Amino acid sequence: MSVEIQIPVALARYTGNQESLKLSGASVEEAIRNLTSQFPSLKNHLLDKKGEIRPFVNIYVNDQDIRHGKQMKTALKSGDVVTIVPSIAGGNK
Repeated sequence: MSVEIQIPVALARYTGNQESLKLSGASVEEAIRNLTSQFPSLKNHLLDKKGEIRPFVNIYVNDQDIRHGKQMKTALKSGDVVTIVPSIAGGNK
């Protein structure tokens, strides 16, 4: 089963500048594990030391925020689109 993972521009340098990847995964957790296995330098930007998604990283499956469902256990089916969106902070006052 193949899903599309969309990588934000800010993190694409860790995936060889690929902003979209096709990977396998029956759940978000499995897809992220496959992603970080293929691109180990991306792992620290997505996951904390416990292997949980960092608080400033938002993940959507087909435009649905996984925090409002089963989170990392969210099931995936072939053709689903997983979008990674890091929160951005900053600016001038």
